[in-house]
Amino acid sequence: MYSIALYLYVFAIALVSPFHKKARLMVKGQWQTFRILRKKIRDDEQYVWFHAASLGEFEQGRPLMERLRREHPEYKILLTFFSPSGYEVRKNYEGADVICYLPFDTPGNVTSFLRLTRPCMAFFIKYEFWNNYLHACRYRGIPVYSVSSIFRESQVYFRWYGKVYGRVLNCITHFFVQNEVSRDLLLKKGFTNVTVVGDTRFDRVLDIARQSKELPLVERFKQGKRMLVAGSSWSPDEDLIIPYFNAHPELKLVIAPHVIKENHLKEIEGKLQRPFVRYTQATPENVEKADCLIIDCFGLLSSIYRYGEIAYVGGGFGVGIHNVPEAAVYGVPVMFGPKNRKFREAQALLQLGGSFEIIDEASFKETLDRLLTDEDFLKARGRLAGEYISGNSGASDLIYKFVFN
Repeated sequence: MYSIALYLYVFAIALVSPFHKKARLMVKGQWQTFRILRKKIRDDEQYVWFHAASLGEFEQGRPLMERLRREHPEYKILLTFFSPSGYEVRKNYEGADVICYLPFDTPGNVTSFLRLTRPCMAFFIKYEFWNNYLHACRYRGIPVYSVSSIFRESQVYFRWYGKVYGRVLNCITHFFVQNEVSRDLLLKKGFTNVTVVGDTRFDRVLDIARQSKELPLVERFKQGKRMLVAGSSWSPDEDLIIPYFNAHPELKLVIAPHVIKENHLKEIEGKLQRPFVRYTQATPENVEKADCLIIDCFGLLSSIYRYGEIAYVGGGFGVGIHNVPEAAVYGVPVMFGPKNRKFREAQALLQLGGSFEIIDEASFKETLDRLLTDEDFLKARGRLAGEYISGNSGASDLIYKFVFN
């Protein structure tokens, strides 16, 4: 059944690829994978294989990869992605020696891939459990570690109809899970090779914060005023943020939209009633005259959060919220929309009081009014957010010591 479903999926991807950019990139990348491997894999080297579905999982595995590269340079790093949104962004990442798409999980692809790469161990990040790859690794004696994984009762492994597919979990050498619920679910299935370490994402955001860029244009824009940084925003988020901003001249605003396209940038500008400037058009002179700074380029948001007193993370009225820890790491309270139930760090911050769920214009106004008028409240909530991030760091260190020491 698994193989049939997989072949149908591969066929569907090929069928829609002429009309769908992401599918087209995936088909092209899959076609190039074995050429990349034959060109770059060296027979005299030992490879540690990291697999990430997409960009988020890559960031979770990155602290481990970079530490391994620093402390065990005798190993080469093989990094594979499943999604174009990961591979196309990180295909030139300097922390890995070989980067490619993971070939589809067919028996022939699995045999060819493992014969070429011969990994001495593998790290699968979060949700990745490819049946044929994992069974082949077990057969070949390749240790496989599941990193930052989360398990829920609703997943197929714990359903009566998922018993056969659930056997894939027997192929994991050790599970490094994020929470006790995941450990307990695995224990019920008879797995004792489980350690609760937390989420390596916290280590990554702390690394990012330590390496954050100084941005003189943002400093000149801020001019010592209170500033709200709205990151990865979508139109429904902006419909809450911009009217409030228009009515509060004491507040500066940075908007970093999730989709940076001209029509969306024009849409944002059309809603603004106060002076604004795009980051790529900003100068030391005109940025001081603006009240809103629109970030129309990539790579700056994680550093910009450090300049704000309050953060808003978008996506919570549509696709689901984006990267909350990226903002919270700077010790600022974080606001986001209602689609946050599947995000563990958002739920934890809500319980602690370091974040706020926004459901409508009234709740947005009430929350921001309180944060902007009550200095003690603002600092206390920001401190809770920062302490949550720092207090949950260290997962990468625990995994690294378990595997390599």
